[in-house]
Amino acid sequence: MKVFLTGATGFVGSHVARSYADAAIGLRLLTRSSSNLTAIENLNAEQVVGDLQEPEKLRSAIAGCEAVVHVAADYRLWVRDPRSMYAANVDGTRELLRIAREEGVRRVVYTSSVATMGFRKDGTIVDENSPVSINEMIGHYKRSKFLGEQEAIKAAQMGQEVIILNPTTPIGAGDAKPTPTGKIVVDFLNKKFPAYVDTGLNLVDVSEVSRIHLAALEKGSPGERYILGGENLTLKQILDRMSSITGLPSPTLKVPHAVAMMFAFFDENVSGRLLGREPRATVEAVKMGQKMMFASSAKAERELGFHVLPVYSAMRAAIEWFVEHGYAPRF
Repeated sequence: MKVFLTGATGFVGSHVARSYADAAIGLRLLTRSSSNLTAIENLNAEQVVGDLQEPEKLRSAIAGCEAVVHVAADYRLWVRDPRSMYAANVDGTRELLRIAREEGVRRVVYTSSVATMGFRKDGTIVDENSPVSINEMIGHYKRSKFLGEQEAIKAAQMGQEVIILNPTTPIGAGDAKPTPTGKIVVDFLNKKFPAYVDTGLNLVDVSEVSRIHLAALEKGSPGERYILGGENLTLKQILDRMSSITGLPSPTLKVPHAVAMMFAFFDENVSGRLLGREPRATVEAVKMGQKMMFASSAKAERELGFHVLPVYSAMRAAIEWFVEHGYAPRF
């Protein structure tokens, strides 16, 4: 089997690429001219330089592949110009699906996000059938991923074999960018987490997410969404677990959302708009934090053989990787 894979230089994508390579699947990896290739060093795979914003130039690379696995996404919670995010997450997805369809690719695995689900403030555990609309999508990242997922669903309704995977919050080694989740770990390690807000996340081991990307090549029903999650934890529980691993103190001060909102508004306007730096907190991120992002992976367990793993080992692996690669001092 030959697979065309996007996003292989990113956190989740690099783990997916290695899972495929370990299974002796032929790989054709999309990279950009500006990509850092460290994550895919020594990988037995073809590399194609291109960009999702120029999809027709990818046609020859997609031709002859039996599957397209679309992991690439613009994952940022703050962006000065959101147009680039929609171009990548919505337009790029739609065009990639179109070309795969025209080239007779048998199956597409599309990596969406749990961000497209309908979370509640009361901590209700949601699943793929929980009601949701675009009006509930806070911020450009969530809106763009929701719209991109709708393109995948539409393609499946037209008869294309598209499997949609919705990872929750992946954690583990190799988060080089780092992602917003990785920044939580890095800030904790650098003692830049003096307080916390009352919010919750579902953390998932990135190695299990990558394993199910392999299983999804053959399993799953076209047009169906599959949440890939791990443990539902409050932010305080996450910080306490990192404290138990490192010995660093966990913050004890809980900040009301209203106070966090005022700080985010100030930081976004001064750091982001005036100084051109990415703010440490954004208004959209605080609004997201007002909901408990707790989810169930029961469907993926039943249909894809997904395993809900304790997150401790993945959290330890992330911490050790960040320290070894100079993101934080040895604790």
